[in-house]
Amino acid sequence: MTRDTAPFLSRRTLLCGLAGAAAGGLAAPAVLSGPAFAQAKYPVRPIKVVVPFGPGGVADITVRIVTERLGDKLGQRFVIENAPGAGGSLAASRVASAAPDGYTLALFSNGTAVSVGLFKQLPFDPINEFVPISTLGLFDFILATNKQTGYTKLADLLADAKARPGALNIATITAGSTQHLSAVLFKAESGIDAQIVTYRTTPDAMVSMLRNDAQLIVDSYASLKGSVEDKSLVALATSGAKQSVVLPDVPPAASTVPGFDATSWNALFARKGTPEEALRALNAGLQEVLVEPEVKAKLLELGIVATPSTPTDLGERLAVDIRRWSAVIDKAGIPKQ
Repeated sequence: MTRDTAPFLSRRTLLCGLAGAAAGGLAAPAVLSGPAFAQAKYPVRPIKVVVPFGPGGVADITVRIVTERLGDKLGQRFVIENAPGAGGSLAASRVASAAPDGYTLALFSNGTAVSVGLFKQLPFDPINEFVPISTLGLFDFILATNKQTGYTKLADLLADAKARPGALNIATITAGSTQHLSAVLFKAESGIDAQIVTYRTTPDAMVSMLRNDAQLIVDSYASLKGSVEDKSLVALATSGAKQSVVLPDVPPAASTVPGFDATSWNALFARKGTPEEALRALNAGLQEVLVEPEVKAKLLELGIVATPSTPTDLGERLAVDIRRWSAVIDKAGIPKQ
């Protein structure tokens, strides 16, 4: 980082200045005023980002790609701290207990919005204890089937499901995950009678698909990319409301189930009370970094569409998703944890 260099002051000159000020009845700081002693611009030291997921996952890699370039822009290194578990509570609590100075940030996601409705009481309030900075990226889930089913379009699967109520099984990971709730939302809005079966991991869910124990899987692009590319799975639809940039040849589920939208996101937040200077610097840097071709290409390989935002837009997205996923959880009768 390039910094303004303070003009050189010899020890003798400085002491004489202080003595003169004292003799004239002036406060010593008056001699020290001016650009040479102005407060340094944010940031002046490394910035920590606490991630509520383990290392090596899509969210973790996304943050590392973006903050590496953001660090170049701001002239300071970003340090990633992984704190998975407890619906993001551990990570958020670490940020909430840190000083609100812009040097400890939180990664929030649509999973944060899900947690508000899924837990009886979170030890943090994402709306009132944090302030939004910017989204990093948006991504869809894939709704895929196995070759054995013979489905080539989502409409084929829905027609079969309605002709044979209760015969279709939908595989997802972890009850209460965004993938699981997206499947719950899809089942409700498509009006089909299907069983949603949750598995501990994506590989476990994939085994059920290959055995034809499940006929539809809802999971991330990064998780299913290899199986879609080798044709062992057939991507029938994406979960966003619009055509996916990642899979432009696969229609959105909304083209068959009007109104369906399960778009996911990752974003940076800071503790409430963080200085505006820091928030502005971070947002401005992200606005530049997230439109760089190299960053966009790296994120697209993960199925992430680089998407900067204003703090206001991000705050509204979080609030809307909290209401939306809370309603899905309540309607499905999912017990609060």
